[in-house]
Amino acid sequence: MTIDPRLTASSPAAPISENGLFQADVWDGLGASPKALPAKYFYDAAGSILFEQITVLPEYYPTRTELGILDERGSDIAALVPEGAALVEFGSGSTAKLRCLLRHLPGLSAYLPVDVSGDFLREQAEALRGDFPELTVEPVVADFTRAFELPEGFGGRALAGFFPGSTIGNFEPGEAARLLDVFGRILGAGATLVLGVDLVKDRAVLEAAYDDAAGVTAAFNLNLITRINRELDGEIDPDSFAHRAFFNEAASRIEMHLVSRRAQTIRVAGRSFVFAEGESIHTENSYKYTLDSFRALAARAGWASLEAWTDRDGLFSVHALRREG
Repeated sequence: MTIDPRLTASSPAAPISENGLFQADVWDGLGASPKALPAKYFYDAAGSILFEQITVLPEYYPTRTELGILDERGSDIAALVPEGAALVEFGSGSTAKLRCLLRHLPGLSAYLPVDVSGDFLREQAEALRGDFPELTVEPVVADFTRAFELPEGFGGRALAGFFPGSTIGNFEPGEAARLLDVFGRILGAGATLVLGVDLVKDRAVLEAAYDDAAGVTAAFNLNLITRINRELDGEIDPDSFAHRAFFNEAASRIEMHLVSRRAQTIRVAGRSFVFAEGESIHTENSYKYTLDSFRALAARAGWASLEAWTDRDGLFSVHALRREG
């Protein structure tokens, strides 16, 4: 998640509060043409629960498929990580994939999860220390989309990076290349990066994964309206918007939208926004790559491809990259 750099007008050195950033982003997004909102605001408490439900849906293949690749190819991945290395996970969330990988990395010396949520990081770190007492766990509170300093004592150690979940697909390709370059500057020349990348596939499979029969993804998308109403004094009828997800083949991405069912005017924090019938709020992109197109993106960001593994059906991929000097 990107931390907004904008500052209050009254005090240039003081950052806007979290709620102030939310309001500013919603006002900016709803005032734009076309309308759009940052996907990071999906993840309030209710949204996080809904997303965990999404990951176990029969239509949603990425989580279980990536776990399968990490388990089946774990020893191959481990062979590319130096003995005694420290593993830096960018934007750490659920530890299920990490735990799968750790089973194949007994020689790992330390694990450094990176996220902006300090409380969440500390909870996860404590649980890992209990289950892996021989592993040093050092959480880092930082925005992983920007260069940050590693804790003292890790600068000269062999480093590897971990970025699962195809989170790279939530970034525009240019932003994704810049993000990979940030990772390279943090990890240093010669470092290994292991990351998950979702693949281009049949449109029906892709669209079902983002518009499931049970309506969980629709509830996840519409929860954004509930959050705006609750936190920003929004006056929006959730029933006046519909969830829509489709594969934009030209851009090679899934798009999620909230589509206005009728012409209407909504209010958020005292400001009004007009919608035509059928006008949408673009809430998320998820880019899909071929193996070659992702290798080319990584190369532009200073990473050489070492290996790429897929499942038998070619739904998902896990890449191992090496940072060039």
